[in-house]
Amino acid sequence: MTLRKTGIAVTMTATLGLAACVPQGEPMGERTQTGLIAGALGGAVLGAAVDDDDRGRGALIGAAAGALAGGTIGQILDRQARDLRSSMANDQILINNTGEELIVTMPEGILFAVDSAAIRAGLQQDIRALARNLQQYPNSTVDVIGHTDNTGSASYNQDLSARRASAVAGVILEEGVNPGRIRSYGRGENEPVASNLTPEGRQLNRRVEIVIRPTR
Repeated sequence: MTLRKTGIAVTMTATLGLAACVPQGEPMGERTQTGLIAGALGGAVLGAAVDDDDRGRGALIGAAAGALAGGTIGQILDRQARDLRSSMANDQILINNTGEELIVTMPEGILFAVDSAAIRAGLQQDIRALARNLQQYPNSTVDVIGHTDNTGSASYNQDLSARRASAVAGVILEEGVNPGRIRSYGRGENEPVASNLTPEGRQLNRRVEIVIRPTR
């Protein structure tokens, strides 16, 4: 049996076995399943490569370990995303659970005036709610990333995006989140999510993203 076929077979075995171990009353979310499968496949390939004498055995051990780690991370992200959604007051905030990280997107309009990096008075409550969530789930790193549209010069947009990311990170730190977990930086106009040819697209591009990655 080839390494690829071995990995697929033991991935299915390990994933199904560990899925059966999820406690009753704790529903397995879509991202938990994704974590199980991704972890199992990665572990199977690594295990087979390490155990040259018995690739099937090595793959099965690796798959089980990988699925357990991936499934655990997936469950944590599912719970954290649910808690975040319930704590956010503004429904314009987007929470995307990829199965490996959470991406929280805050549009410019709910945080900043045009061309400003000062967070508007009274609009910090959702950032503080996010910070409290990070305190509840301490085993992660957090990137705070500012983005702009392409209006104005690239150098100006880069500076504005970095200052906005720093402002949001500052509020998170005020809530007592460990500074070692947080880094902030700007991407300027370099990573649009929509066309800059329309006002609607430019509005979507002006945002701050908070990317939460569980530590393994």
